[in-house]
Amino acid sequence: MVCLSSLVGSKESHVAYNAAAALGLGVAGALRERMLKDPRILRRLEVVGRWPGPAVASRKSSTQPFHILSFLADIGIRRGDPGIEDVAAIVLDTMDERSMPLLPSREGVMGWAFCDAPTTLYALARMGFEDPRIAAGIDFIASKVGAQGCGCTVSPSFGSWRGPGRAGDPCPYATMAVLRLLSVAPEGREAPLRSCAATLLGLWEQSRHLHPYIFYMGDDFRKLKLPNFWYDILAVADALSLSPAGRDDPRFKEILSLILAKEGGDGFYPETTYLPWKDFDFGQKKLPSEWMAFFILRLASRTSPPRGSPRSA
Repeated sequence: MVCLSSLVGSKESHVAYNAAAALGLGVAGALRERMLKDPRILRRLEVVGRWPGPAVASRKSSTQPFHILSFLADIGIRRGDPGIEDVAAIVLDTMDERSMPLLPSREGVMGWAFCDAPTTLYALARMGFEDPRIAAGIDFIASKVGAQGCGCTVSPSFGSWRGPGRAGDPCPYATMAVLRLLSVAPEGREAPLRSCAATLLGLWEQSRHLHPYIFYMGDDFRKLKLPNFWYDILAVADALSLSPAGRDDPRFKEILSLILAKEGGDGFYPETTYLPWKDFDFGQKKLPSEWMAFFILRLASRTSPPRGSPRSA
C-alpha cells in the first residue's frame, strides 16, 4: 500500500518534492530545486514561455499551453520561479476588457471560452499571482454561473458558436473548470461555487441518464488518467475535493471510494494516457504511477489524513 512517506524517495522529482512538502520535511527545499532542474519540467516551462502558442485546434489537446500551465501549478511551480513571471505578464497583458485571457483561434481571431480561460486563471492564482485583473476575471466568470453551473460561454469574437448542447444545459467540463477556479479564490463567490459543485454531483448521481454537451460519466470517464486536463473521474474528483461544497457531500465520497478501490498491491496504474506525456510515469500503463498515487492521496487527504502524513491542503 502506498503512503506519502514512501514517495519522498521517488525518482520522479515532482513526486518526491510534493510528498516531502506535504509532510513538512526539511528536505523539501532541496527536492524542489531538483524538480526545477528536471529536463521534463524545463521542456514544459519552455512551451508555456512561448505563450499563447499556436492557434487552438482542440481544447482537449494535452499539449495546449493553458493545460501545461495548470499542470505546472499543480506540481508546485510558483511565482518567482524561472520564466514564470514572464509568462504571467504576457497572459495579463493579453486579456480583454472582461479580464479574460485571450488565445488564438483557427479562424484568425483572438478569443476565449469557459473551457480555457478558467484553467489559465486557476493556474495563475494557484501559482500565487495576485493582480486586480485576475480577481476581475474570476468575478466575471463567477457572474456567469447559474443555478445549473456554467453553460458554453465564449467571447464575443466567437459569435454565436457554442458546443454540441442545448443552450439551457450546463457544460460539464466548463462547470468543472470554473469550480476548480472558484475553489482557489472563494471569497465572496460561495454561491456560484456551490452551484458548480451541485451540478457535477447531480450529473454523477444521474450519470446513466444525463449527458449534456455529450459529456458522459460512463466507463471511459471512470478510468484513471493524468494529468487532469479533461472531463474524467480524477479531474472531477480533484475539483470537487477543493471545497466543502464538494468534498462533504456523500456523492463525492462515493466517487472517491471508486477511485481508491482501484489501488493494487503496488499502487495505482494509469488506465489510459496522453501520448505526449509518455516521459512521465503516468504516461504509461505497465507500471504503477507514483504521481498518480500522490494525486489520489492528496484527494483523500482533503477529507481525512492520508496514510503516513498529517492532513495536507
